Amino acid sequence: MKRRGDAVDGVMLFDKPEGLSSNGAMQIVRRLLNAQKAGHTGTLDPMATGLLPLCFGNATKFSADLLHADKGYEARVMLGRSTDTGDQTGEIVEEKPVVGLTLEALEAAAKSFLGEIDQVPPMYSALKHKGETLYKLARRGETVERAPRRVVIHEISVEDFDGESFTLKCLVSKGTYIRVLAEDIGKRLGYPAHLTALRRTRVGTLTADKAVGLEALRALGTPEAVRGKLTPSDTLISTLPRIDLSPEETARFMNGQRLALGLAERGRVRVYGHDGVLLGTALVGERGVLAPERLIAH
Repeated sequence: MKRRGDAVDGVMLFDKPEGLSSNGAMQIVRRLLNAQKAGHTGTLDPMATGLLPLCFGNATKFSADLLHADKGYEARVMLGRSTDTGDQTGEIVEEKPVVGLTLEALEAAAKSFLGEIDQVPPMYSALKHKGETLYKLARRGETVERAPRRVVIHEISVEDFDGESFTLKCLVSKGTYIRVLAEDIGKRLGYPAHLTALRRTRVGTLTADKAVGLEALRALGTPEAVRGKLTPSDTLISTLPRIDLSPEETARFMNGQRLALGLAERGRVRVYGHDGVLLGTALVGERGVLAPERLIAH
């Protein structure tokens, strides 16, 4: 059966609006592009806004690379009130007036989370327990024990503290829940806390200032015009070392053959043909042998 849409390759750096799920965003942009194949690089909460890299065609082969990337966030945190979801979409479960809290105490509490920490995932999350997602259990009023996860807070700072709310900026490893980080900072200070806003500003080396919003894409009018906003498929693997092959090496590589090139690089690399076209990714072993990993059909 023929697939709907056109064979479109590339990455859309999408600025997701509030209230839209990651999958919903992907389907909308896929339709605007009239693209056959689509995928995203990790979900963003419906409440959250900001950078959501969407992959189309050959770029979907490399979407997993950004699942493991560090991510940057900017959140607005309210102290003195917590909710069952950890953000403003939930029901209030605890309140306590914030009295006499100084910026210095707040900064010290936030900075105490720098580095490797253990974080307990929230009940309102997409993680699964015995085959069922935690948020479905939470909606039924059930709570199950969750094992702590080791995550890394690379950078953290607070701004615009008004005595009750503040802006939290952080760069974190994969799997970090900003809702939980905000709640834990509150606990360190002796106050309940929750998020009132969340924006993702960075995924790996990609930044939200390069992202395109939904209304801007819709205003372009045609799939061809929307495709003009795509970045190349190798956007997702731009940090990997680049290897360029000769015509003969290109043919052998695309046939899945290992190439004894005596390369100095080690580990994963991105590979290009003699004409500068991306061929895929490969692994370079101890002896400098190039072994195909994920190939793009040409």
